[in-house]
Amino acid sequence: MTALAAAARQRSTGLLLATLGSIAFSGKAIVAKLLYLQGLDAVTVLMLRMLFALPFFVVMAWWSSRGKAPLTAADWRMVALLGFSGYYLASFLDFMGLQYISASLERLILYLNPTLVLVLGALVFGRRITAPQLIAVALSYSGVALVFGQELGEQGPNAVLGAALVFASAVSYAVYLAFSGEVVRRLGALRLVGLASTLACALCIGQFFLLRTPAVALAVPAAALWLSLLNATACTVAPVLMVMLAIERIGPTLAAQVGMLGPMSTLAMAILFLGEPFTPGIAAGTVLVLAGVALLARRG
Repeated sequence: MTALAAAARQRSTGLLLATLGSIAFSGKAIVAKLLYLQGLDAVTVLMLRMLFALPFFVVMAWWSSRGKAPLTAADWRMVALLGFSGYYLASFLDFMGLQYISASLERLILYLNPTLVLVLGALVFGRRITAPQLIAVALSYSGVALVFGQELGEQGPNAVLGAALVFASAVSYAVYLAFSGEVVRRLGALRLVGLASTLACALCIGQFFLLRTPAVALAVPAAALWLSLLNATACTVAPVLMVMLAIERIGPTLAAQVGMLGPMSTLAMAILFLGEPFTPGIAAGTVLVLAGVALLARRG
């Protein structure tokens, strides 16, 4: 195989992995909604997801740490902070918000992450925000506002609570993204994800035992256990690995652009599996959010 053919194959493999990872991760909201229909609450849904995912993240942390220098106390503090913010708190707020709003609106709000990272960069690191970036932010938020306005008319005050919780989740994950760059360079992406996610799993499981009566809360239908296993593997661990492998092959910029399939796949699955309506307002809002993120990616 020539070098050119090998490069083309690596690119096509990277694109495929990024596509599959984006679609798989977007299924998380759909599975959570299906679990709510089974009578579970957010605390239980999150615990079951993390319980089934925990062995995979432990193995990931162990595998990526082989032959590496042990973490310093400062490293452990950063891993703890990033695990709490990016994987525990962001997940908990997201699953709480999903109880009150549609999966489509949830995905659009979470897709504001690049704009939040931009704002955090300006506030914390003093980075300048350009006029095109402001236009991109305005486009994204106008799209979310359009879909939110429609949902507010249907859900009432619950839509406000749900959107606020999911937006807080997006802020929490943006904090993780803004502060993880140096840690990723020092520890490696796989090691950071494995360690931080293991910590988040422990927090989610511990939270469940503090807030719920296990004997009662774990009396769930068999279908809920299978859905939780699907949520942990196909919608959590698998997309993490696929996106990381994609970044190795095509770089973070192109992988992020492929990730724009996420809102579209969530929208399609919400219609197919949850019976959520597809209206002109949702279509227009999705286009605006994607346009804003695309413009922000180009300027970045």
